[in-house]
Amino acid sequence: MMLEPEPVEIEEVIGRLPADFGDRIYFIALRDLRSPAAADDVRSETMLRAIRALRDGALQNQAALPGFVLGIARNVIREQQRSASRYDEIEAAGQPQSPSPTVDSAEREALKMALERLDPREREIIRYAFYDDLSRDEISAKMGIMPDRVRLVKSRALKSFREFYLRLTTPRQK
Repeated sequence: MMLEPEPVEIEEVIGRLPADFGDRIYFIALRDLRSPAAADDVRSETMLRAIRALRDGALQNQAALPGFVLGIARNVIREQQRSASRYDEIEAAGQPQSPSPTVDSAEREALKMALERLDPREREIIRYAFYDDLSRDEISAKMGIMPDRVRLVKSRALKSFREFYLRLTTPRQK
């Protein structure tokens, strides 16, 4: 006769998160990011996301908790690395990012017109995806629509954008 483990109260698990995983997350982040401040930020953000996910019932099996928390930490570290590399690129340029100097005013105007031809929701998804660099799930949460719908709208918006842009920039043949 096998005894089933007693259910663990979720708040009890949440209370133990910093003690059980805080140091490990900090040292993994420190190894990858090489900055104590960034490692501390990763630890804090990971704890916040883990607590939210646990309270939302995202973890079904308590035995998977270590992998779950460390997976969140890896994602936070990747986000930190991406934002740091973008910041470095901007700093290297010595000024805020602007359109490439090889893009002339006519092309810039064509880009603007093509974006304006999209409906507001399509423009918003394009902006979130390419300017804010949000994932499909993050866009979905921000806009209150399903992730698959985000993918579909983004795909259609890009297709429309390309068609508008090509119509505006391709010389007409007589």
